Amino acid sequence: MDFDVIVIGSGPGGYVTAIRASQLGFKTAIVERDMLGGVCLNWGCIPTKALLKSGEAYENLSHLADYGIKIEKASFDFSKVIERSRKVASQLNSGVGFLMKKHKIEVIEGTAKLEKGQGAPKVVVALKAGGSRSVQAKHVILATGARARTIPAIGLEPDGERVWTYREAMVPKAAPKSLIVIGSGAIGIEFASFYRALGSDVTVIEALPRILPVEDEEVSKTAHKAFEKRGLKFRVGASVKKLTKSKTGVAIELEAGGKAETLQADVAIVAVGIVGNVEGLGLEALGVKVEKTHVVTDSHGGTGVAGLYAIGDLAGPPWLAHKASHEGVHCIEHIAGLKPSNLTSPIPGCTYSSPQIASVGLTEAQAKEQGIAAKVGRFPFKVNGKAIASGETDGFVKTIFDEKTGALIGAHMIGAEVTEMIQGFTLAITLEATEEELFATVFPHPTMSEAMHEASLDAYGRVLHI
Repeated sequence: MDFDVIVIGSGPGGYVTAIRASQLGFKTAIVERDMLGGVCLNWGCIPTKALLKSGEAYENLSHLADYGIKIEKASFDFSKVIERSRKVASQLNSGVGFLMKKHKIEVIEGTAKLEKGQGAPKVVVALKAGGSRSVQAKHVILATGARARTIPAIGLEPDGERVWTYREAMVPKAAPKSLIVIGSGAIGIEFASFYRALGSDVTVIEALPRILPVEDEEVSKTAHKAFEKRGLKFRVGASVKKLTKSKTGVAIELEAGGKAETLQADVAIVAVGIVGNVEGLGLEALGVKVEKTHVVTDSHGGTGVAGLYAIGDLAGPPWLAHKASHEGVHCIEHIAGLKPSNLTSPIPGCTYSSPQIASVGLTEAQAKEQGIAAKVGRFPFKVNGKAIASGETDGFVKTIFDEKTGALIGAHMIGAEVTEMIQGFTLAITLEATEEELFATVFPHPTMSEAMHEASLDAYGRVLHI
């Protein structure tokens, strides 16, 4: 065997898995066909947050008078906004390279394909530098991630000019004057929020009856109103029938409520989901089961093929970087014979729009569907001292408890910096905290996190500041 472990793909799932494998004493290699860090570090999670921060900073300039500050006419240099985002991605890409060297992980640059081997499949790599290299390991872990879903049949396919996916949306030469975003999940809403902050006329199309459909319904409705207040426009319950491109823009034919409508804009962003990168790996010949472009795995990432595992976006939803890292660590610790942390730990979700949205656990509707009698608490930021002092009073915190056991089973937030607060509730659910334990937790004052405490109290009729 050339290695103990070979990881294919170096995104947050792959490179974290490789690091943990090295820590456990495994001789480890990682195969990457493009850039270390994968989509997340180079074209996803990180650079989009850099863009959103620039948009937020620019948009906030129009509110400085509220804080007693005057400023002359504001402007932005779009090329510098894009440049900063790319520099942030480059810095983190270099950081992953440093971590690979630190942990003595061999990086093989090229495209991998699996073939039958001795035990685990053999990995044949078409090297970037030319030629090929075959390597064998006791364990092979697939972490090839996913890519944007496209629908060429109706014109939803990127061309780099008029139709973009998230990748093209991060490096345009100029901000479009008008923009249509197809899909209102986290990716679609974040790009809609960014371009609106820079002054683009933005319309979001969602096939389902409400935006951010995976979120709690109250959060979704509040977000809709908040985004409209910022100037975003929405078409919900609308199905796209056809996208037509021209030299000057796009025309999108849609149907909503039985009525046809055509929207026009300079550019369209396609954000209608993702598909797993399963092609070209040789999975079919090995007998790996694939459903809806995702590898089917057991509770430890096993594929059913000896020595072959799959983690992260490739293994299905939720398609989140932190979920991929968690799965990867669990998988390699299982391989090492340890008793890894629970694979089904609660996975928080975050949308970095303005306002931000964060959630973990069950929604109120999901609790009802599962037959759980729930106690629900809410606390608005408009009566939170820190929020008032900061001028960030939009939004609320919502908690959901199991009435029978007192366990916290869900939490949902919308407001400023709630993505930095959701981890408190994630930890509480992981530790199976009850309402009494949350009541007994001391939250610092003044902080926006006090709303978390108050929402917990409110579920049991003990709220203090309303």
